[in-house]
Amino acid sequence: MDEKRVCLITGGTSGIGLACAKAFAQAGWRVYTLARREGRVPACAHIQADVTDESQCDGAVRKIVDEAGRLDLLVHCAGSGISGAAEFTPMEQAASQMAVNTLGAANMAKACLPAMRESRHGRIIFISSVAGVTPIPFQAWYSASKAALNSYAMALGNEVRPFGVSVCVVMPGDTSTGFTDARRKLTSGDDVYAGVIERSVAKMEKDERTGHPPEKVAALVLKVAGKKRVAPQYTVGVGYKTLVALARILPPGICRYVLGKLYA
Repeated sequence: MDEKRVCLITGGTSGIGLACAKAFAQAGWRVYTLARREGRVPACAHIQADVTDESQCDGAVRKIVDEAGRLDLLVHCAGSGISGAAEFTPMEQAASQMAVNTLGAANMAKACLPAMRESRHGRIIFISSVAGVTPIPFQAWYSASKAALNSYAMALGNEVRPFGVSVCVVMPGDTSTGFTDARRKLTSGDDVYAGVIERSVAKMEKDERTGHPPEKVAALVLKVAGKKRVAPQYTVGVGYKTLVALARILPPGICRYVLGKLYA
């Protein structure tokens, strides 16, 4: 059996996932990347699969365990984003957002847990978002998907702790990746909202393009992976740590007012 620690990184061919794959490979891990499309990352094995398909997730993890003999870590980076007024968002788009960002994470966790429980060892790190704590206007469904992921991770962590498995989330703020251009922008209703949707999303995307590099997120993920014990949540960057801390202690009305001034 290969004695290298083995990790599976979903969404590992672009953005934060790609940065994580490179960081873990350079740190000496045996790295498997998973994504819907083909993609080759140096020193990493790749599996083409869709996180919204439970059977594909199960098959991918079986392949890894068969080949490597173990699975120490899941880093779930796969995700998608939509923006637009909640009122005008088609429910099929909302359902798709939740399916990828929340249920896709659950599919991967379910697939990995049997091997981790059997070995009495494992860690699951979900890439969430500061938006899960500070919901952003005109990104209601994205924010909801990440808030749900945070709650899922918190509950799951308590469930699987007796088996030696730990669970946490890493929450980046604005990050400069291809995620910005890949976002599905829904503009329906912008006339009703007097152009605020377009202006709000444009400001948000400007912040993302000038945000921190994905390598900064990857460095924190690698650090968290090596910890003996993990906290339930980690935030990337001092400014965002302050924002999340304030969101937890300030009255919700004040938080909503500030976010409204920033984005609405």
